[in-house]
Amino acid sequence: MSKALYYSEQPLKILKLSEDSIGDYFEAFPCNWDNFKRAADRCNFKRMVVSESLLAAHNLSVLGNGDQVVVLGHGFGSDQSMWKYVVPSLLSNNFRVVLYDLMGASTTDANNFSFKRYTSLQSFADDLLAILDELEIESCVYLNDTNYHGGFEQHDLDQMYANMKSNFRTWVSGFAPAALGAHIDNRAVQDFSRTLSSMRPDIAFSISQIIFQSDLRSILPQVTVPCHILQSMKDLAVPVEVAEYLNSNLGGWTSIRILQTEGHIPQLSSPELVIPVLLRCIED
Repeated sequence: MSKALYYSEQPLKILKLSEDSIGDYFEAFPCNWDNFKRAADRCNFKRMVVSESLLAAHNLSVLGNGDQVVVLGHGFGSDQSMWKYVVPSLLSNNFRVVLYDLMGASTTDANNFSFKRYTSLQSFADDLLAILDELEIESCVYLNDTNYHGGFEQHDLDQMYANMKSNFRTWVSGFAPAALGAHIDNRAVQDFSRTLSSMRPDIAFSISQIIFQSDLRSILPQVTVPCHILQSMKDLAVPVEVAEYLNSNLGGWTSIRILQTEGHIPQLSSPELVIPVLLRCIED
């Protein structure tokens, strides 16, 4: 007997974890579905009664029913599919997994993006808090790739903005492989290129300015929750110096691990390195 997995959509959609439909959740993402099925079969998925107006807008998904909740966020230009290789391992380790898409991602309705509201990173943080409140989650482990993009001078950013405005798709074709540190034919680069190029260009431009022009260093001492920092040894967008700065200036306990890989989204490009480290961090 197959079990049911529920998540908020308009209308509420039910996915049956069967041989024919297990891939529906992540569409055609090239994940190891045999492992995913085995993990799912060990879970008793429960229905989440949620506010469709909020959670459907963010394509919320809740998988598993473990006691410990892991919330998976994503950064600029991607969506929740960036965690496609990690989710099966979290489920097999009996975690309850919450995934959502940031407003403005290509998988969200562009009509829901308000240029007046989304003028700072605080608005995106408020969305996450609203989701956690709606799901009545009081404690969780939150995973995300940092939105701090370091290593750029203002003239570099100005040139990037000009390139984005001039020809967005051409800019994506150059930025995606550079950000992931791999050739354009690399599967992870293609995944990132797909999600980034599918964004509405004016929304992508607005969000990129919010991220690149933000400076949140002054509030780092106020962050007192324990933080594990995973850093690629070579990252065009966020160099190792940024991870070291966070490690030194966050207000609570921290640890830092330098992964022997390149690129800004290692959970997508090098999951075999990231997954065991993530699991150790969560269980720490």
